[in-house]
Amino acid sequence: MAKEHPMQALAAYLPDGSFEQVVAYLHQYKVHLTVTKERKRVLGNYAHLPSDNIHRITVNGNLNQFEFLITLLHELAHLLTWVKYQRKAAPHGKEWKQQYGLLLIDFFIFFPPDVQAVLKTYIHNPAATANGETALLLALRQYDKPKRDGSIMLAHLPQGARFNYEQNRIFEIIKKRRTRYECVEIATGRRYLFSGIAMVEPVTT
Repeated sequence: MAKEHPMQALAAYLPDGSFEQVVAYLHQYKVHLTVTKERKRVLGNYAHLPSDNIHRITVNGNLNQFEFLITLLHELAHLLTWVKYQRKAAPHGKEWKQQYGLLLIDFFIFFPPDVQAVLKTYIHNPAATANGETALLLALRQYDKPKRDGSIMLAHLPQGARFNYEQNRIFEIIKKRRTRYECVEIATGRRYLFSGIAMVEPVTT
């Protein structure tokens, strides 16, 4: 009987076939990887602990396998940038973008065709967060499990649709403006711009 890899539990969070390649990086750089509960303001985090010379990475465990890998590669790029440049490089500067782009190329085959199509452009100039690239996040979130509360991304609703957003505030989609959506709050008549990746609850009229 084959002996199970000590990090085998990580495979459940990753796209099929990517486990060994991910683990190779974690072992090479002695990464302390923690899969965390959902955090509203951050998907992942990297920290170098100089006292012990430890690289620590955290990634939210609620992400689908493709967004989990994208986030992990984002943080690994910070690690590689630190190893190569230390404090001489900006957190999301050209050095980090280069490292992140190379990692995305290295793991490109593990993403589905629709995500690959977006990555072909994204690789050349990665954003500081996936939230900064709506097209990429839209492609990644297609693979999310349905939300228990019935919420979906705003971009999936048609013009004229109504939705509930935060504390029973009802809005109607007026029109799309490039990557954002102009919406009117029904109760006040005020207009707001929403990102297409905002999670909202559809309202039937």
